[in-house]
Amino acid sequence: MTDSKGSRAEAASAKRQRLMLAAAQVVHQQGVERTTIADIARVAEVPVGNVYYYYKTKDDLVAAALTEHARQLGLLTDRLDRLPDPRERLKGLVAAWVGQRDLAARYGCPTGTLTAELDKRAEGGLDVVAAKVIRLLLDWVERQFRDLGQPDPDGLALTLVGAYQGMSLLTNALRDPTVMTRQGERLMAWLDSLPAR
Repeated sequence: MTDSKGSRAEAASAKRQRLMLAAAQVVHQQGVERTTIADIARVAEVPVGNVYYYYKTKDDLVAAALTEHARQLGLLTDRLDRLPDPRERLKGLVAAWVGQRDLAARYGCPTGTLTAELDKRAEGGLDVVAAKVIRLLLDWVERQFRDLGQPDPDGLALTLVGAYQGMSLLTNALRDPTVMTRQGERLMAWLDSLPAR
C-alpha cells in the first residue's frame, strides 16, 4: 500500500515540477498575457485538466515560474559559492549571463522581462514576488562585494545587476548576442580592476 502511495506522490511531484519548468519556459518565451494554461500543459506534457489539480489559476503558474527562477538562481549561486574568491564568484556570474546570450537575444532576461511585465498590473500581487527574485540576486552580489572588502557593496551590486539588465534588454532589442558578449567583457575587466582589500 505504501509503495503505491509513494509512487503516486513521486509521480505527482514530478508532474508539478514539469509544470513549474514549463511555466518558466513558456512565460519567458511568450510573456504572461499571451501564455495560456494549455500552452504550459502542452510543454509539460500534462493533460490540461490535470493542471488545475496543481495550480488553480494562470497566476498560480506564473508564481510557479518565479519560484523556478529563484530555484535556478539558487543552483547557480550555490555552485559559484564553491569558488574560494568572491571576485571569481562574480566573474562566474557574469560568465553565466553571457552563456545565455542567445536566449537573451531572443527573449531577454527571464526574470527581468517577467518583472517588467508584471509591473504593469496592480501593485501588491505577482510584482512583489518578482521583486523578491531580483532581491535574491542583489543580496548575493552584495555579499560578494562585501567579502571583497569593497566600500558601498549594495551600490556596487545595483551597478552590476543593473548592467546585466541593461545588456539583456539591448541584446534582446537588437537581437544581437554579441552585445551581451562585449558588455560581459567590460564587466569582467571592471571586476578585475577593483582593488583587493
